[in-house]
Amino acid sequence: MIKFIKNFTTDEDGAVTVDWVVLTAAVVGLAAVAWTQVSDGVDDLAGDIDTALTGVVVTAPNAGPTTP
Repeated sequence: MIKFIKNFTTDEDGAVTVDWVVLTAAVVGLAAVAWTQVSDGVDDLAGDIDTALTGVVVTAPNAGPTTP
């Protein structure tokens, strides 16, 4: 039993896996934060574009104004 415990405490086979799991979780967390920031900006931009285009009348060349 003592030999098993000594081997268990010195075994590092799973250490690399734990490192990768932690790094992957950090990358996913940062991506989620970036996504929320970009999403808010895109929503604001879409609202600004909607406001700018509301009420704009498009006319065909040589055709005169049309009613929406």
